[in-house]
Amino acid sequence: MALCVPACSPVARFCQKLNRLKTLEDDVMATSLKRCLSTLDLALLGVGGMVGSGLYVLTGTVAKDTAGPAVVLSFLIAGVASLMAALCYAEFGARVPKTGSAYMFTYVSVGEIWAFLIGWNVILEYMIGGAAVARAWSGYLDSIFNHRIQNFTESHVMRWDVPFLAHYPDLLAAGILLVASMFISFGVRVSSWLNHIFSGISMVVITFILVFGFMLADPANWSAQEGGFAPYGLSGVMAGTATCFYAFVGFDVIAASSEEARDPQKAIPIATAISLALAATAYILVSTVLTLMVPWHTLDPNSALSDAFFRRGYSWAGLIVAVGSICAMNTVLLSNLFSLPRIVYAMAEDGLFFSIFSRVNPVTKVPVIAILVFGSLMALLALIFDLEALVQFLSIGTLLAYTFVAASVIVLRFQPEKSSSASGGGGTKTDASSTASPSQPGSQGDPCMTRSETQTLAQEAGELKEYESFSDKLQLVEKQKAVRERRAPGVLKARWEPYLGRLLGDCEPGDVVAFSVLALMVSSVSLCAVLVFGNSYLHLPTWSFILLLVVFSLAFFISLILIWVHEQQNKTKTFQVPLVPFVPGASILLNVFLMLKLSALTWLRFTIWLAAGLLVYFGYGIWHSKEGLRELQGNDVSARYVVLPSGSLVETVQNVQPEGHAHTHAAHTPDTNDPPANR
Repeated sequence: MALCVPACSPVARFCQKLNRLKTLEDDVMATSLKRCLSTLDLALLGVGGMVGSGLYVLTGTVAKDTAGPAVVLSFLIAGVASLMAALCYAEFGARVPKTGSAYMFTYVSVGEIWAFLIGWNVILEYMIGGAAVARAWSGYLDSIFNHRIQNFTESHVMRWDVPFLAHYPDLLAAGILLVASMFISFGVRVSSWLNHIFSGISMVVITFILVFGFMLADPANWSAQEGGFAPYGLSGVMAGTATCFYAFVGFDVIAASSEEARDPQKAIPIATAISLALAATAYILVSTVLTLMVPWHTLDPNSALSDAFFRRGYSWAGLIVAVGSICAMNTVLLSNLFSLPRIVYAMAEDGLFFSIFSRVNPVTKVPVIAILVFGSLMALLALIFDLEALVQFLSIGTLLAYTFVAASVIVLRFQPEKSSSASGGGGTKTDASSTASPSQPGSQGDPCMTRSETQTLAQEAGELKEYESFSDKLQLVEKQKAVRERRAPGVLKARWEPYLGRLLGDCEPGDVVAFSVLALMVSSVSLCAVLVFGNSYLHLPTWSFILLLVVFSLAFFISLILIWVHEQQNKTKTFQVPLVPFVPGASILLNVFLMLKLSALTWLRFTIWLAAGLLVYFGYGIWHSKEGLRELQGNDVSARYVVLPSGSLVETVQNVQPEGHAHTHAAHTPDTNDPPANR
């Protein structure tokens, strides 16, 4: 067994590298970017990211092919489901006001390699999403002019017939992306005002559609003669919900902008709630108007709103709808171009991506190089690639990010509070392995007292004396039990101690929660796999199908209960997701279910992109990680327990003496003149 330890230690150290967490600075508000965005700015960014071309296209498509007039319920359920993910983003955005969105949230709670892979997938999501919106924008404008732009390009520029490539270079789509990138590089205020203009026009057009549409509404279009309200039944409503869920993708731009918000602790949650409420209201009301204006089965999926007004005799309204559609697509385009460089900047700032992208322009206070480079790459995609086959790929990156953010909320909420001294030699370490004074209710003692060879106990007279006897160590244990009664985060709740204390009481704070989150993820994947593939691909007998559903459902709920019976951090300064871990758990289950509904080709492309990301990480990121460099610069320390005259227990840290040197450490007595880090 002794021979196994040296052999396994390199593997253990390598795993620790992969799962190291990001250390946040003491002043989380410090940034090289410009904090100038208000709550209104953030809310309009969120609305612009969600209310795009889907309002003008998706409503008609789902109503005709999937749900009928019950598309209203599909959008309502999808909005509630999106709210669960949005709440998780809002808590993190307020608590960790740093740019990077899902990447940053995963880095501070789950681990480095997982954060990199999330950021890597979000980069591709934004690039393909922006390019797809640009092509849709140019195609919509081209259709207004009877495809004259396409015909001119094919006849005077070039045309090719190559798989996965567009039939002709979309110069208009590439041009709009380059122009938008240029405006984004002028600074966050310019980007915000552009978004204000386009969002304002889009809202005016939506208001026109609602007012004029309700004037033309005919309740008979929901009657049984036209097929009824829900012609496809409950299955149609749920299938429509899965499609409508992607209409709300885009609220993460608010969390990605948290490092440029003036007051992120308040602005991020409020802006998230406002933007999601406005987007859900717009989708629900527009789908209501659309299905009341004309029979749902006669809708044109490509231009449902324009066609509906045309058939009611108001063809001029189609021009107003076209203006609103173009402005809505502009806001989505700006949202993608705004968020993508900031994800890249956050990864480069942490050393996981090429450092050139972390440079911030001293005048505009934005990462100009990242904006221009990735804006140009996005333009190249829109210029030559046929993105219709890749659009579904967008979903898997988004859903994976939602899943990890929900899991990160659970981990961080039940994680013992940690803060380490920046001083290399001595200092007090207040984290899961240390015990602090009664004035620090969030601190927690280490249940294992053998890491320090010597403990220091306070005598009744107040002087400090060093003990090594077994009886004195027992006194330390008793004092530590008194401290544990304060129930720090990650510790079993007092009311469950009589029932589960014997089973879970000896575990380190946070360990049971971490294991339960892992079990929650595994049971979610297993349960959804049985639901999606049990009858179709696996052809399971009925008894085994039901048995597996029961087993994995029990595992899912037991994991939630095991998390719930532990204490969590009760901070009231920033927004917190209600009903943790149940709301994040439900979000994880929904996201995993939707991911497994995607096609096998989408998963194959995802795997290839993931492999490319691993090459970048192991070839560059792991060697230039700032967390890794911080570990190399840190000095080895040993722990010493000190009990002050007041009865409080403090753990001090000192440089480790090389073997063979005299062990002549004097007991360190903190006083009022010591800096806070050394108390």
